[in-house]
Amino acid sequence: MIPESQHTVGVVGLWHLGSVLCATWSRLGHRVVGVDADKARISALARGAAPLYEPGLDDALAAGLRAGTLTFSSDVGALCEAEFIFLGYDTPVLPDDRSDLTLLENALEGILKHARGDTIIIVSSQVPAGTCRAWRERIQTAHPGVEIVYSPENLRLGEALQCYARPGHVVIGADSESATARVSRLFTPMQADLLCMDLTSAELVKHGINAFLATSITFANQLADVCDRARGSFAHVARAMRTDPRIGAKAYLDAGLGFSGGTLGRDLRVLSEWNERAGNVSPLFGQVWQYNARRVEVVAAKLKSAIGLIEGKTIGVLGLTYKPGTSTLRRSLPLAVVEDLIARGARVQAYDPRADWAEVRVPHGLVLASDVQGACGDADAVVLLTEWQEFRDVDLALLLSKMRGKVLFDTRGIWRERVDRDVPWCTYLAIG
Repeated sequence: MIPESQHTVGVVGLWHLGSVLCATWSRLGHRVVGVDADKARISALARGAAPLYEPGLDDALAAGLRAGTLTFSSDVGALCEAEFIFLGYDTPVLPDDRSDLTLLENALEGILKHARGDTIIIVSSQVPAGTCRAWRERIQTAHPGVEIVYSPENLRLGEALQCYARPGHVVIGADSESATARVSRLFTPMQADLLCMDLTSAELVKHGINAFLATSITFANQLADVCDRARGSFAHVARAMRTDPRIGAKAYLDAGLGFSGGTLGRDLRVLSEWNERAGNVSPLFGQVWQYNARRVEVVAAKLKSAIGLIEGKTIGVLGLTYKPGTSTLRRSLPLAVVEDLIARGARVQAYDPRADWAEVRVPHGLVLASDVQGACGDADAVVLLTEWQEFRDVDLALLLSKMRGKVLFDTRGIWRERVDRDVPWCTYLAIG
């Protein structure tokens, strides 16, 4: 839908979130200016090349460039005419999953040097509860006409364009009625339910959603552990649980390694820190985070039960990104599993069809293969960590013929039925 009036929309921070914001708002007919200090990234975006793989994103950026509704610049001064400026950085996460706001605060200072007197800064980056209110109080002292609104994203890597363009609902957090009204009009073409509230409540919505999902994943993994010890089928239990209307068909009831990527962990850490300041009245969030941090060890434990001592063994790994549909390796739990296996003395050879090694270092000792056969050749065991379609369709008999051992560890459960049908003679391991 084309908006009734075209606005000039700025987006600062152009990795995953920022690139999706640029593509979507330009597609909605607004004039969009994307800004990032990384000149190489700006150059690539100006050619329609996103900084990471996201289905359809390159095409959407290219369409905006061709239509003349999308431009990119490394100069924050290009935002001088923007009525709305999205802060779209993917908030850096420290090794302990705490948020590092340095990048966002520096960007905010740059924006304020060039913003119009009536600009609304829409924060879509994830920030701890209380951040936007503190920013607003500071900004209004020097720039009384500039407003801060918090509107959290709910993107899923691999489905980001659809998630943002058809969100179902949009949270708009503001401490100003006029800012709420202006941003509500901006989002109207998305035809989503607009949930308007104060700044801090909007920040807590994001924490609550991600903490709920993280807790669901942890619950599923712990229940799968119980099922395994009791010699029951987690798959059967989960299927029955989903039929309960109080739980539902889309519940996070898939057992696996755990959650990674930083997003869920970051919100758990925020809530855990609030709990610590309140005198440890709500310890659940910290406990969920701690349990998930230990999940990396489950692969080595399962393999040891099947092949004995891991040291000196060759382990083939399929999938390194933390989920299919993305090229990012940032905070990837599969990559942490690989590092754990190498630390235990295994020789690891791995293949991923999309992994982008430009953003992280290759672990010392990891052998990168160019295809499935290369990762599995002469392996004592093969571990599937990311459920790419290529791995779903692989010929299991051919894969096993390339291996020295006959152990398949399917952490995502995608081969279960095919193993029973096609290669029942192999040793099949799964989670749940």
